[in-house]
Amino acid sequence: MFTACDEKELLNPLPETTLQADLVFSTPSRVLAQVNGMYSALKSGNFLGGRYLMLNDIRGEEFLNRLNNIFTGYDAWNHTINSGSNDALTTWSSAYVAINSANLVIDGLAANPDVVPAATAAQYLAEAKFVRALAYYCLITFYGQPYVKDAGASPGIPLRLQGQMTSENNNLKKSTVGEVYTQILKDLNEAEVALPLTYTTALLNTSRAHRNTVIALKTRVYLTMGMNSQVVTEAQKIVSATAPFRASTGVANALQPNILTIFSSDYTTTESIFSMPMTALDYVSGQSSIGYEFNTNQEYSLNPSGIYGDPSWPATDARKTLVRSNTTGTYLTKYKNPTFLDYVPVLRYSEVLLNYAEAAAKTGDLAKGIELLNVVRKRSDASYVFPATAITTPAALTNTILVERRIEFLGEGLRSNDLLRNMLTIPSKGVSPSISPSQPEYIFPIPNAEISANKDL
Repeated sequence: MFTACDEKELLNPLPETTLQADLVFSTPSRVLAQVNGMYSALKSGNFLGGRYLMLNDIRGEEFLNRLNNIFTGYDAWNHTINSGSNDALTTWSSAYVAINSANLVIDGLAANPDVVPAATAAQYLAEAKFVRALAYYCLITFYGQPYVKDAGASPGIPLRLQGQMTSENNNLKKSTVGEVYTQILKDLNEAEVALPLTYTTALLNTSRAHRNTVIALKTRVYLTMGMNSQVVTEAQKIVSATAPFRASTGVANALQPNILTIFSSDYTTTESIFSMPMTALDYVSGQSSIGYEFNTNQEYSLNPSGIYGDPSWPATDARKTLVRSNTTGTYLTKYKNPTFLDYVPVLRYSEVLLNYAEAAAKTGDLAKGIELLNVVRKRSDASYVFPATAITTPAALTNTILVERRIEFLGEGLRSNDLLRNMLTIPSKGVSPSISPSQPEYIFPIPNAEISANKDL
């Protein structure tokens, strides 16, 4: 028995957490660790774990800044961001870390084809492509001109598709906005056919990519590109033809009867298609915590001239209970866990319904657009009736849906892109000026750190 043992292996075991290039894909558990690492990169406090959503929202008109703190988004709020600003760097660097994590998984699976079963490898590859696509979408909507401006012809960002473990390949020119979107859709289309329909637990169905996750993201991507017919096609895969609307295949994604449920008592319902799960081991606190910024430290109060004060959002709406007021202002309480363990929402089923509604309105199907709009509104305010003038033309209905999105997704990181993808002026608020699509401040500048490291920009 003793002669069968390898003394060298026993005395020098390989640590399970090693990051050496020749070891990270040597066992199934290490491969899974790399896959989990991709999701951890997405969950960074500077990215989808908090700050990215906050920056998207405070660029719009819904929040007033109280403390003028450049480390908690003031430059983004005030449109004074430049290449040296903290806000220019955080999303850029954290998104490319997630992209590199995904690229390393893709490369590692190809170089080590026999470590995990073929079906498992195909799933991991699909998950990596989803993570990469999501991260690139976040980047291009911050640092690239809107696709609808010129069908993606504007300069975009470097499109890195190979994993980097050294600085050897730092230099890479910008791809166009259109080329980045082409890669995003390629990754998502390939991921869709290889991802599982469902997982064994509600937690995994919320925190790990499955087929409906990809489809939901595609509705957002196509809507951003102004490709409304494609939005309808994708949405119909996971939205039934008649009420009650739900996904008929894969995870049974659907609205919850009460919106308060998904922000308080259950973060893993079928409405939460993809969220960043926070635990005591990896929660985000302080200046990158979305709960800290909007609620605990009261960095940003709700603008009374924004959607909070809009007459189309009456006090009878349940969503208006997700706020609190004191002598300094009114604050969003969607993220109210005192230890910052709220799951951070990335994709919700209500967004799929409103993406579908907007695309239907823009392609002339007013009946479907109104039906889907009403489902979302009446979930929170059953007695509300939209005025006829708000829904009887494509333009009016589209505008009403955009207003509904401001209510439904307040504090969830969609407002900046909703403005930019429609080529709308970013409204002024407080001392912050309005920003038109022709101004350089309309998008984020590439940070100095990238300019210094990448000589081909």
